[in-house]
Amino acid sequence: MAPPPPKQGVLIAPRPPAKAAKPPHELEPIIAFYIFAAANIIAALYAPIQDCDEVFNYWEPTHYLNHGYGLQTWEYSPEYAIRSWTYTGIHALVIRLGMMPLRFFGFARSKTAEFYFLRTFLAVICAMCQTRLYSVVARTFNPRVALFLVFAMVLSPGMYHAAPAYLPSSFAMYATMLGLQAFMDWSGGIRTAQGLMWFGIGTVLGWPFVGALVLPFLAEEIFLVSLTGEGIECITRLADGLTRSVVVLAIQTGIETFFYKTPTVVPWNIVKYNVFSGGSRGPDIYGVEPWHFYIRNLALNFNLWFFLALGALPLILIQHLLVQKSVSKQTLLRSVVFVTPFYLWLGIFTVQPHKEERFMYPAYPALALNAAIALHILLANLGSTDPSRLVSKIPPQVKLAVVSVPLLLAFDAGVLRTIGTFTAYSAPLKVYNPLHQTGVSRPGDNVCLGKEWYRFPSSYLLPDRVRPKFIKSEFSGLLPGEFSEANAGGFGLFPGTWLIPSGMNDENIEDPGKYTSIEHCEFIIDSSLPGVAPTALEPDYITDIEHWEPLKCASFLDVSRTHLVARLLWVPDLPFIPEQFRRKWGQYCLLQRKASDKSTQHA
Repeated sequence: MAPPPPKQGVLIAPRPPAKAAKPPHELEPIIAFYIFAAANIIAALYAPIQDCDEVFNYWEPTHYLNHGYGLQTWEYSPEYAIRSWTYTGIHALVIRLGMMPLRFFGFARSKTAEFYFLRTFLAVICAMCQTRLYSVVARTFNPRVALFLVFAMVLSPGMYHAAPAYLPSSFAMYATMLGLQAFMDWSGGIRTAQGLMWFGIGTVLGWPFVGALVLPFLAEEIFLVSLTGEGIECITRLADGLTRSVVVLAIQTGIETFFYKTPTVVPWNIVKYNVFSGGSRGPDIYGVEPWHFYIRNLALNFNLWFFLALGALPLILIQHLLVQKSVSKQTLLRSVVFVTPFYLWLGIFTVQPHKEERFMYPAYPALALNAAIALHILLANLGSTDPSRLVSKIPPQVKLAVVSVPLLLAFDAGVLRTIGTFTAYSAPLKVYNPLHQTGVSRPGDNVCLGKEWYRFPSSYLLPDRVRPKFIKSEFSGLLPGEFSEANAGGFGLFPGTWLIPSGMNDENIEDPGKYTSIEHCEFIIDSSLPGVAPTALEPDYITDIEHWEPLKCASFLDVSRTHLVARLLWVPDLPFIPEQFRRKWGQYCLLQRKASDKSTQHA
């Protein structure tokens, strides 16, 4: 068993008697932090929002808390209450406090600055969690494994999108990294309580299902008790961690009750809806995917690293049972425990009919760790100089090629995928800028969203009191409504959080009351893609020059006309690229109603 914790507490490892020389593969943690932070901040500034759930379930409620209005989904109706005001409120508070010094000195007065401030804040928080995990892996497993962990996280398109995302699954990913490092680091004693606390925070404030990732570590704890007989110590650690998690749950429940004005346990509501709903309710009504969805998705977002992650457990078993030569500081049991969470998470969500990319976010650190361990084992054996082994007879140049070529291809694929996504789909973050220019818009104006409703990047990109509105399109599900702005007098703050809105349901049934007439639109967001034919409900407003004029347009990938390779990776628009592999473009525009059309309306 590990030694008892030092007097300074379990969070501080005992100081070594002398400063040991660092292995050549280990980065200083501060350097690792700079690398993580740089990659994440670039993503915060440039990565498009991939999921409308991020906007409507998190950015818009946060906008309501900070600015008094915003779009409301059915999940925030007190009748269902499956979204956490605690989680949203924390981020609203971060914006409020973080922007105060900037505004005091005359910087960043627009809501757009608030949007990018929060994304950057989340990127830095993620970098801190990544650095902590890196540091523990270097110390407890192997410095080279830690270095590969950095590569897997920084060079993967998956982490590029997950790191700055304002989603509970990203928050759960942060907590997963802190939970993993706590269970891995026994330098100051067994840290079961701390690990349980971090996974508990991820479960309560983030996503309830992330608690499944703690199961391998609990199994290890129980197995060790069966060997040592120290049941009292085990129970004490488990009780400590559980108590910390319950305290977090109690605080959250109090905050939710304040906002919803009724006793509310949001994590239970989430589990109840997603697991125990049936028929016309539950997540499956929003679409189902085949069993191989996550395999394809992870192969796209992590390329070589995903396949290495799948091979981690077999390689560990072969290394310990057949080769019988350790390549790390850990036992077979601990190594197996470290790599099990990724398999567990992938297995659980593969069998679920409803699948979305963000559901994998909490397991991204586990995937990166698996991949790093697998690559380390392969290189340790490939680099063997034992004359009794066949691999020692391979020329060094061949070994270098075998290693470097796949890694360079993985690097290229990751970078090309990231650049391709940004250049293809970033238009929704660009076209709203003219609205902030003097004289273009005014409070009370409406920016209408038709077929492009699901790419709306939130009210934070609109000027103050300029409202987003929906006009009818081919979509026939339930769109968000608006938070109540009623003056509730002495009945409590934020009445939109506890007044029951009209027209909400949990069956995705369309509510006509969510639409406005196009006559009430001063501006409209629309796209014109040559490969997509207009319809009666989704006309091409960009070509309707009689009524609309463009304020700003940006290129947007026409997926239907673009080759698969060019959709998956960035292909430069250069003359020598064959036509069939070139990316095909359409336009994504902010349109303003023509002055002549306005006068006709008001006549």
